[in-house]
Amino acid sequence: MKHFQQTLFHAIMLLLIVLLPMSGVAQRLGSGMDFDANQMRKLQLAVLAITNFYVDTVSDATVVENAITGILEELDPHSSYSNAEETRRLNEPLQGGFGGIGVQFNMLDDTLVVIAATKNGPSEKAGIEPGDRIVTVDGEPIAGVNMPRDTIMKKLRGEEGTRVRLGIMRRGVKKPWYVTLVRDQIPMATVDAYYMIEPTIGYIHLERFGANTGEEMRKAIKELQAQGMKDLLLDLEQNGGGYLDAAVDVASEFLEAGQLVVYTEGRTVERRNYSTGPGGLMRSGRIVVLVDEYTASASEIVSGALQDYDRATIVGRRTFGKGLVQRPLPLNDGSMIRLTTAHYYTPTGRCIQKPYVKGKKEDYDHDVENRYNHGELTSIDSIHLDSSRVYRTLNQQRIVYGGGGIMPDVFVPLDTTKVTKFFSRLRRSDILNQNVLRYSMNNRNVLLATFPTFADFEASYVVPQSLIDKIFAEAKEKGIEPKDKKELQATIDDLHFSLKAQIAYNLWDRNEYFRFVNSRSDIVQRGLQVIKAQE
Repeated sequence: MKHFQQTLFHAIMLLLIVLLPMSGVAQRLGSGMDFDANQMRKLQLAVLAITNFYVDTVSDATVVENAITGILEELDPHSSYSNAEETRRLNEPLQGGFGGIGVQFNMLDDTLVVIAATKNGPSEKAGIEPGDRIVTVDGEPIAGVNMPRDTIMKKLRGEEGTRVRLGIMRRGVKKPWYVTLVRDQIPMATVDAYYMIEPTIGYIHLERFGANTGEEMRKAIKELQAQGMKDLLLDLEQNGGGYLDAAVDVASEFLEAGQLVVYTEGRTVERRNYSTGPGGLMRSGRIVVLVDEYTASASEIVSGALQDYDRATIVGRRTFGKGLVQRPLPLNDGSMIRLTTAHYYTPTGRCIQKPYVKGKKEDYDHDVENRYNHGELTSIDSIHLDSSRVYRTLNQQRIVYGGGGIMPDVFVPLDTTKVTKFFSRLRRSDILNQNVLRYSMNNRNVLLATFPTFADFEASYVVPQSLIDKIFAEAKEKGIEPKDKKELQATIDDLHFSLKAQIAYNLWDRNEYFRFVNSRSDIVQRGLQVIKAQE
């Protein structure tokens, strides 16, 4: 009897540990609202039985985590559970910064190579330069020991104000030199490129929606306006979303004050409106928003709002269709449940979320692949719009469609003829990245002396045949070869372009990278045509 009481107490405490930290959850359970006590007792008994009578040892944490994960997997595709470490990694890119040493790096031959040091960050102040190799952290070797990238990042990062001692190898110096850095707050930019793409047309690439996105957007818009920007290409391709408030903040720069951007509503969640604030910097001028099949969530909120008010022309391909609102429920051990509680709706009432079947997450995950197979990404004639969900924009009364994602005003097909199977296999391997990084680091000083500006590089640099030959030789060793001379010839031009773009990124930054690749982007070039046609 005593053993049973202890076991029962243990099970009850386990469930309390899981449930009580959830903001508002404990109160709702206590009220009896939508809660079946018999079913909870069943769950208690299941946990009790497994932890005490299962043939092999199993921890309480494992049972509980598996139970939570299993429950959520049978719901919608976006309700999820993350342990403490996963939660930290998920939140970090959105929080605007982290404690670290301030380097952008890549791994070359199992060694960390510095690509760039953050301006005014701890590494730059200590004299760390591009091409330096960090070989030890606090006396522990991190080079040549097959240490996972995540583990290396964890060792370099830490609380602001803490110290870390690095061992560094530099080309031309035989012995490592050591430096102790004080970690600082390192910003994580969400606006990762902006420049004048035409004399009066600005370009902004927004990678995600984070805590500082609004401020970053305002900085970019002001700087571009100072350079003569009148119209804007806002690139949201492959932007998977982020914070809802950041999306409203961005939309506020282009819409009038007080206009509805998005509203949320769910079974137990009353409708909540999110409207623009005052002081938008670009409430006049032409705007084109660039989207593709990976544009999702907060990106779709911005795209949908600007389309509904006829404020922007949407150019590209139908967006992902992620319109479910997740409420974060932090647990006591740093883990978190993200539970779907509502849907996103555009100002006209369009539901952004695409259809799904509960418990069929695998089918949902293959939706983009299915679109490709059905021809939707390559031909506008293959797109089947839901004729039962027709809406009209709020100013010009243009027809737009609901049913999942944002359908662009101007469709740009995916050109599948540009990339050969041979080139695709090269890109999926690590051969290109490793060779480009090695070449860039070994020849950095010579390249920058020969091409002191990016304009010089863009106009005159030619990828050397020796680099191409080395890549092909390594590919052949791994069984990656073109099927014939015709495929090889069809690959050469794209390979040269891709290598030049990566070298530019290693020598300069993402601004220069996007300047270069956008010259051959079908969606960017079509967006430019749309703006010019409106003049």
